Amino acid sequence: MTDISSDQQDRPRSPVTLAILGLVLLALIAALLALGTWQVYRLSWKLDLIARVDARVHAEPVAPPAQADWSKINAADDEYRRVTASGTFEHDKETLVTASTALGSGYWVLTPLRLADRSAITINRGFVPTDHRDPASRPESEISGSVDVTGLMRMTEPKGMLLRSNDPAGDRWYSRDVAAIAEKRGIADVAPFFIDADATPNAGGFPLGGLTVLDFPNNHLVYAISWYVLAIMVAGLLVYIVRNEIRLRHRA
Repeated sequence: MTDISSDQQDRPRSPVTLAILGLVLLALIAALLALGTWQVYRLSWKLDLIARVDARVHAEPVAPPAQADWSKINAADDEYRRVTASGTFEHDKETLVTASTALGSGYWVLTPLRLADRSAITINRGFVPTDHRDPASRPESEISGSVDVTGLMRMTEPKGMLLRSNDPAGDRWYSRDVAAIAEKRGIADVAPFFIDADATPNAGGFPLGGLTVLDFPNNHLVYAISWYVLAIMVAGLLVYIVRNEIRLRHRA
């Protein structure tokens, strides 16, 4: 009895089938190489970002952008810039934003700082655990008079987190949305960014500043190698198919 499947395997493919298969594999190789090259570019961008952020957070603090320059602010040039602002805290407009930190779950304490020109900058004064969410539990932290705040510029976080949206009506906040918080609290002339305060201790021990997370995952080299290896494997398959077809035609 003739083995039909074996007989079919020993016959060369038709030129049309071979051409289509070759084009598909070549297109796949090109796509994998493009993905690998894109990851190489991403690696270069990420290394540059890490270097720029590192330089900013270790630089001497400068004044934050003036109100006239707020429209020019962008994350690429300004985020994580080390700044010092002087003004007066408006503690009656404090806002708590749900936080999850290395110290556990709790809240970020956001308080507007009113500057001499009457504009305001939202200050993330730091973290408080749940049992210190009530300002009455940390009265020493409500500093009066002029203060200097040093920290890192951060860009506003509109709307909320991936799985949790801010609820201004219910006064429940999951991200530091400067504009929405300012509207809710009636804070006029507020900057479109906020400042993460540094680890300078607050009276009474809370809030705890200096908890800005500076973690930029950098797996681009691994991804690039993976795409390139897959491209090599597909190229190897293509070479095998071509050599096998040549062998079958010589036998025929």
